[in-house]
Amino acid sequence: MTALESTREDGTGSDHHTEVNRRYWDEQAAASHGPLAHAQWAAAEPRWGLWATPESSVGVLPGDLAGMRAIELGCGTAYVSAWLARAGARPFGIDLSRRQLDTARAMQAEFGIDFPLVLGTAERLPCRDGVFDLAISEFGASLWCDPHRWIPEAARVLAPGGGLVFMRYSPLFALCVPPEGQASSALLRGQFGTGRLDWGRRVEFVLPHGRMLRLLRTHGFVVDDLIEIQAPRPAHREYGEVSAAWAHQWPSEEIWTARLAG
Repeated sequence: MTALESTREDGTGSDHHTEVNRRYWDEQAAASHGPLAHAQWAAAEPRWGLWATPESSVGVLPGDLAGMRAIELGCGTAYVSAWLARAGARPFGIDLSRRQLDTARAMQAEFGIDFPLVLGTAERLPCRDGVFDLAISEFGASLWCDPHRWIPEAARVLAPGGGLVFMRYSPLFALCVPPEGQASSALLRGQFGTGRLDWGRRVEFVLPHGRMLRLLRTHGFVVDDLIEIQAPRPAHREYGEVSAAWAHQWPSEEIWTARLAG
């Protein structure tokens, strides 16, 4: 793994991350994602992120999804889109990994839920302007795409008043996680001028709060909420990069909700 790299305020710089992340997720999907995807598709209630936080405790989805046109940015195995479809929305999923989408299509066939799935990147959406009511990403584009590219695209394809919901790692976690091992209580890198984590086999983007807020406002979004997730006790599982004990004291992940001014 390499050190954290900086991303300029205008988002310019290296864009090799798309192909790097495509290879990474094709490998991950081939290795283990079938059983996990099945469990996520079968969930009776949406559960968010690392700690399976129930939607009933965070309330980030619109109250009435019936007929809502939704796009999932970096859909992976598309379980979030499946949640939306069950609630009456009309989802559209896009992801850069062909193998992830193969798993998503297998889940569609098994569960009898059908919606469009497209191979591509959230940084260049193959969609007309203003055609969606909701854009959503749970550790998809929100972590794996350059925010200076995917957020303007989300704004472009949303209708005025449309909602944006995205979950990602917290900036604090990004500052405390080492190249190998679990997050510690020490700050391992500086915050200013950072936002891109290049780990060699994968590239992640975690802008600090101030830069993310300015970026959203620049592209016409009004932020409604920022929910920092606390791991429960007991937690349902542990992870290699963050322990449940750490994430019970400090947020390892967060959910933003915003709407496009109209």
